Amino acid sequence: MVIAVYPGTFDPPTFGHMDIIVRAASLVDELTVGIYENPGKQPLFSLEERVSLVQEAIAGLSNVQVRAFKGLTVDFIHEMGGRVMIRGLRANSDFEREFEMALMNRKLAPDIELLCLMTSSQYQFLSSTLIKEVAKLGGCLEGMVPNHVAAALRDKFPVHGELAIGKGKM
Repeated sequence: MVIAVYPGTFDPPTFGHMDIIVRAASLVDELTVGIYENPGKQPLFSLEERVSLVQEAIAGLSNVQVRAFKGLTVDFIHEMGGRVMIRGLRANSDFEREFEMALMNRKLAPDIELLCLMTSSQYQFLSSTLIKEVAKLGGCLEGMVPNHVAAALRDKFPVHGELAIGKGKM
């Protein structure tokens, strides 16, 4: 049985994240999406809100669960009984950062394998940081985040005009 963990801050979850979750879930028996507390980043959404947003987005994926964690990612993966860490890659800059983290994680937990999935081309430009900036400025989020995430962003960044809401779940 292959148990994997896809860790991240998910502040907020995007269709890029959902793309990796759906594809990773098809490759493993069990997938845990680990929502990292990460107080150093000062996230827009609370830990509980991020867990809820991802849970709603993955509804219908029977082999995927969502859990919050703090501390070392490799310790969380061990706690979940996992042997595989899933990461998504968008561009060269992602590769450099992921490579650096992979070497450290390999030193800390040589039993955990890293599986990097390339983001589908239509989501390569998405980042949670850019999504928050677009939402803050009242831009259209269609095709970038699920409807419920766009609504949550609208609540965080009320604007005079209407913030466009993306279409459905992935």
